[in-house]
Amino acid sequence: MSYRKLNRRTGSREALFRSLVTDLFMYGRIRTTEAKAKELRKLADKMVTLAKRGDLHSRRLAARYVSPESMGGEERQNVLQKLFSEIGPRFADRQGGYTRILKLGPRRGDATEMVYIELVE
Repeated sequence: MSYRKLNRRTGSREALFRSLVTDLFMYGRIRTTEAKAKELRKLADKMVTLAKRGDLHSRRLAARYVSPESMGGEERQNVLQKLFSEIGPRFADRQGGYTRILKLGPRRGDATEMVYIELVE
């Protein structure tokens, strides 16, 4: 399996993606670097697929990836509830491609390519 390590250790990388995927489902669109967005797309698509299934096992698997560190239990449950009650049914008839990446141009400080990653309507 090939993936981007993003110059981080495993624990830091996992925490980063948990935070990003939680924010994506909370806000619907986030601004990040292109490399992070391309890796985040894989995780977000898997989470939406779990939400489309909608059973208890899928909910528990999704709860493992919703960021527990950055938010309280109630906010975390709100993100899970939104994922399974709004986002999953919205993509019920779609076979994949739940996210879109829009390029913004280089970041001013280090010229890293910045993008918006958002859920497709």
